[in-house]
Amino acid sequence: MANLLFYLFAFLTLACAGLVVVSKNPVNAAMGLLLSLVGVAGLFVLLNAALLAFVLLLVYAGAVVALFLFIIMLLDTRPGKQPAFQKTTLAAATLGGALLMVGVLSLYHRAQFPAAVVPGAGPTLKNYAEQLFTTYLLPVQVVGFLLLIAMLGVIVLSKKLHSPEDVS
Repeated sequence: MANLLFYLFAFLTLACAGLVVVSKNPVNAAMGLLLSLVGVAGLFVLLNAALLAFVLLLVYAGAVVALFLFIIMLLDTRPGKQPAFQKTTLAAATLGGALLMVGVLSLYHRAQFPAAVVPGAGPTLKNYAEQLFTTYLLPVQVVGFLLLIAMLGVIVLSKKLHSPEDVS
């Protein structure tokens, strides 16, 4: 049963990630991103990392995708005529695909060697919370404030200015 769920969540994740890449409509791409994140959260649950799955759904699927959709709707993007690919774009895409394949193949060959696992070692939720609310409290608040400023900047920049003649 676990293998079937793994293949189901892996297929969901890959198919929706492909939808994000090939979709011409930005709203459909954002929905594909949301479903892809749900698939990744399902994979985390299968790895007994329920907290990580919950945080992924809460932060990324809940907040970031909602912010993406808000910005997409605010900017009023409409699909238009796509320019043709230039030679440099095609060369960069080919180089990126080749590097991706080299990385996947190196991970495949690396996975054939047995890895030493130390049971019981590693951070706990209590350690994360203690560090987050003591040592890293100021950086987390600064990042949150910068995200708020960025969101307000997008709203101000995308607002259509109306001349006084258009108001009447």
